Amino acid sequence: MKKNVLITGGSRGIGFGIAYELAKEGYNVAINGVRDEIHVETVLNQLKSFGGNVIYCQGNVAIAKDREAIISKVLQEYGCINVLVNNAGVGPKERIDLLKTSEESYDRVMGINLKGSFFMTQKVANHMVNSKAVDVNFQAQIINMSSVSATMVSIERGEYCISKSGMSMMTQLFATRLGQYNIPVYELRPGVIETDMTAGVQKKYEKLVTEGLTVEQRMGMPKDVAIAVSALVKGQIPYATGQVLNIDGGLSIPRF
Repeated sequence: MKKNVLITGGSRGIGFGIAYELAKEGYNVAINGVRDEIHVETVLNQLKSFGGNVIYCQGNVAIAKDREAIISKVLQEYGCINVLVNNAGVGPKERIDLLKTSEESYDRVMGINLKGSFFMTQKVANHMVNSKAVDVNFQAQIINMSSVSATMVSIERGEYCISKSGMSMMTQLFATRLGQYNIPVYELRPGVIETDMTAGVQKKYEKLVTEGLTVEQRMGMPKDVAIAVSALVKGQIPYATGQVLNIDGGLSIPRF
């Protein structure tokens, strides 16, 4: 049976890279985004070109009724969810000093990046547990897209760092809670990846990379992250629930 994969924030950036890789490999893919479906037709057509099943589930993961609608559509179309990839995330609209961070920006970033992912995971995890009760061989896993910012400080986007640090603990919590059901939970920490989120500071990052910011002297691409996700979905990294995969070109290696 083909696995059914729900990818939040899957219509652009890293999320689309993941969706593209998994659709290419024949999985049934459901991508989520906040844009109207008409604005993601090109994306959907690219994914459908591989011949598999692809659906779009519009909604903001920070909003409870939207989370319900997203999950309900996937279950209606595919019957079950085997893999949840919590990828939906935003940075602050404006990078400003930590001493000037607004409550509005904090709530927005935390609502999408952490609160949304937490309650999406809770809802899908209950579905997976129930599916396991019916069929002990039901395959399920959860993959959380964190960031090197979970442990690396950036004082101009503190709310983002806090949200990713929280996701790291969230991964360990759900991995521990779901261990008895043989449902692994993983955390991926991408480094500097070329996406629309980093487009505004790409020149800055490119310069830093050439100056030795990363061990591998290039910025990462969404495909780098997608390949790691694919390995997890295939079960190629077993006996590692709750663990972190750093996809960062060596950025997080302590050096002096």
